[in-house]
Amino acid sequence: MDLAIRDVRVVDGTGTAPYQADVGITAGRITEIRREGPPLGGHRTLDAHGLALAPGFIDMHAHSDLALLRDPDHSAKAAQGVTLEVIGQDGLSYAPVDDRTLAEIRRAITGWNGNGDDIDFSWRSVGEYLDRLDHGFDGEGIAVNAAYLIPQGSVRMLAVGWDDREATPQELDRMRRLVAEGMREGAVGMSSGLTYTPGMYAKDAELTELCRVVAEHGGYYCPHHRSYGAGALAAYEEMVALTREAGCPLHLAHATMNFGVNKGRAPDLLALLDDALAAGADISLDTYPYTPGCTTLVAMLPSWASEGGPEAILGRLADDATAERIRHRMEVVGADGCHGVPIEWDTIEISGVSDPALASYVGRTVQESAGRLGESPWTTARRLLVEDRLGSTILQHVGHEENVRAIMRHPVHTGGSDGILRGDKPHPRAYGTFPHYLGRYVRELGILSLEECVAHLTGRPAGRLRLPDRGLVREGYRADLVLFDPDTVAAGSTFEAPRTLPAGIPHVLVDGRFVIEDGRRTDVLAGRAVRRTA
Repeated sequence: MDLAIRDVRVVDGTGTAPYQADVGITAGRITEIRREGPPLGGHRTLDAHGLALAPGFIDMHAHSDLALLRDPDHSAKAAQGVTLEVIGQDGLSYAPVDDRTLAEIRRAITGWNGNGDDIDFSWRSVGEYLDRLDHGFDGEGIAVNAAYLIPQGSVRMLAVGWDDREATPQELDRMRRLVAEGMREGAVGMSSGLTYTPGMYAKDAELTELCRVVAEHGGYYCPHHRSYGAGALAAYEEMVALTREAGCPLHLAHATMNFGVNKGRAPDLLALLDDALAAGADISLDTYPYTPGCTTLVAMLPSWASEGGPEAILGRLADDATAERIRHRMEVVGADGCHGVPIEWDTIEISGVSDPALASYVGRTVQESAGRLGESPWTTARRLLVEDRLGSTILQHVGHEENVRAIMRHPVHTGGSDGILRGDKPHPRAYGTFPHYLGRYVRELGILSLEECVAHLTGRPAGRLRLPDRGLVREGYRADLVLFDPDTVAAGSTFEAPRTLPAGIPHVLVDGRFVIEDGRRTDVLAGRAVRRTA
């Protein structure tokens, strides 16, 4: 063996009871699991008594599209035990693109990933982007593995543009071809951001046609659906019906029930899912174990104010009459960008700005900053949107703990951080989601058993991704593994110190190589693009 991990508590990702064993690794794969008999030998041995060994955690909803190419360390995820991230989320990412749409996308999601001035955008297709991940840094690779979802908003941008209208038959044909090409090149499915422009302008018939293509190539559909607020349940029903008509597996992104109108309503969502599952639907979902959400400030605007792209938005904000229409929709009626709920400025905390000169807004709600400036919250928000060129990120404090706990118990649940790594005060979920599940919700609260939780974070997402040799501790499987102490594992990140690394995770391996060893990041770059298999 290259490595023998001795006397470790194996939590294998299936949900069955843990057991004690030695685990041997050779050439990046698990080659022997020995429960009885003499200890395994190897060129190197690791005494793991007192530790648990699990498959590497799979982050089913990540926003590391540029971070994986910007930061070879990437401890935000590696230190959590994450060995695979699913990127290309919420319908907006950087492939497929052309020169025009690449520039537009970089502007549109600056708040998620930065403007990309430090990135060599040498790709245009999905396959070229995956190749770029494979080569990573100096041809060595990236910190952890990555799978990619074709972003439906980016596809629509290529074929239709930013207009709020139905696609022509020719445009729909082009979108079908783009999705098929991306799937053939290795994407695992397609994402949508149906509260983000321009993806939100697609009607159900258009989405259904694209989902048919995804299904033909063995992928799944991952929508950020049309409402997590006033219309949440109807939005979930829409996605279930749409994918059933298309014959496409459905994975619900950050499946929460937020805002005051949904307090205590998680059972309604779970009943909807149970009925669909009983009728034969193929559904899974992911959540993060926190109550606040995180997005961009511009995402709160009504969709009509975002038509035409970033420059059109800034033009509307500069016009007093139009800006007043936007305010009325947001504060009185409830904008679709804020999920149909009138915005409460005391729940909108600025978590990051693109312009360092605006740093005084970070860590304060819009309401607090407005009070300090002696003006209305909309005046403050409008100024920040314009001066930061739409680059500000927010935490939105609108979730409910009882909903979070109920949804994470469901059998089709998986873990996803939805972690935005940019900003001066990012959401702690970016650095803490997986140890927070294990420390808070397993050890402290007992919401999930250890073996159940590990299955939610490993075997179950690997099944959704159709990975034949990942997600379980099993002979022949890839040695993407995490060793943690069940008695001490915990998220170090907090809302006050969101970039603090976790405790109780001393070792993480990708492809049998230590990326975290004795609690420290090594220089190993063993991550690669994980492409869809037939």
